[in-house]
Amino acid sequence: MRVMVIVKSSPESEAGQLPPPELLETMGQFNEELVNAGVMLAGEGLQSSAKGKRVRFSNEGTVVTDGPFAETRELIAGFWIWQVGSMDEAVDWLKRSPFAGAAEIEHNGGGVELELRQVFEVEDFGDNATAEVREQEQRLRNTVASRN
Repeated sequence: MRVMVIVKSSPESEAGQLPPPELLETMGQFNEELVNAGVMLAGEGLQSSAKGKRVRFSNEGTVVTDGPFAETRELIAGFWIWQVGSMDEAVDWLKRSPFAGAAEIEHNGGGVELELRQVFEVEDFGDNATAEVREQEQRLRNTVASRN
């Protein structure tokens, strides 16, 4: 199963404060461990919402809103995509992450929150995923993989 690990933003990340060198080094070591174990498929940090946009589609039309966005706890600062055997395995990996030592790495005293979400696979759509949809999904995955 694939899971997305969502790293929630903090007031510091939204203010554009960069992580300290020690955290970057520790995170790099953890990422290397994930890659070597065949767990990490992708992972990136995100710029603050001040550099982002929101696009809302409705019956009234399309509305584009420039960042920053007010609700920090609703924003994400980064993500990983992991290939794991179960959600419990993903939790076990998180317990080994630099975030497990949050007291040493955080600045705001409020803790670090991460969210795990299972990624849909085409099989999860059952009969709604027709043979044509399944073929297209595989073709697109192959195209993306060939570009990497």
